[in-house]
Amino acid sequence: MEISIIINNYKTKGLLKQCLRGIYLYPPSVEYEIIVVDNNSGDGSAAMIKAKFPQVKLIEAPKNLGHHKGNNLGLKNSQGKYALILNTDIALLDDSLDKIYRFMEDHSQVALVGPKLKNPDGSIQMSCMRFPNKLVPIYRRTFLGNFPFAKKEIDYYLMKDFDHLSTRPVDWILGACVMVRRSVIDEVGLMDEDLFLYFGDIAWCRKFWQAGYKVYYFAAANIVHYHKRESAQSGIFSLVFWIHIIDWLKYLKKYSRQ
Repeated sequence: MEISIIINNYKTKGLLKQCLRGIYLYPPSVEYEIIVVDNNSGDGSAAMIKAKFPQVKLIEAPKNLGHHKGNNLGLKNSQGKYALILNTDIALLDDSLDKIYRFMEDHSQVALVGPKLKNPDGSIQMSCMRFPNKLVPIYRRTFLGNFPFAKKEIDYYLMKDFDHLSTRPVDWILGACVMVRRSVIDEVGLMDEDLFLYFGDIAWCRKFWQAGYKVYYFAAANIVHYHKRESAQSGIFSLVFWIHIIDWLKYLKKYSRQ
């Protein structure tokens, strides 16, 4: 088995259906499997997979495990030389999966690669970033981000000085669509389950770099991400906002001195 495609789902039946259709429309040319972890969605996602995509390996979790624990459950039940972790809001438009696979085959020191992602309007999404300092996530989620000093820090973090048109090593990649080398996962470990929803992709990439491997941004791809930054769009009284803050504090406690 060359590629295990792992999709962690929670209450996104429509997006999941679209994502799966895209994979089968533009499948990898090598042997692959699709694993969907459904986190007790209760929206008919599991029934839809059984009816429309019976070839998919469905894992039904008894509760919402969160993003990282759900992905780990899929990883533990996969067999591929590479794991392709996809969010349900990813849409494939061409043979980009083959391009990503060939890149990994040709670059043995790369642990994780993430493709160029586009917004639905065709603009390039900021999907590769530098490791954040302690205040950047706070700037991005509060009024402080409106001040010039904060905007400068945010722009640096988002790599706005990079045109995103060339393939290059980066600190970390947004985990919405990433291909990871199985042998490196076996060496470094799975995603950090202490983090429920956010910052697990940053922590994972940090571990890969520390172990002597590389993380790459891959520009030769054509993939759309229907991204919605819920933590930024929600107010301070929302659950998503506070999950984001709690995960950030956990991340700082665990990784800020590394």
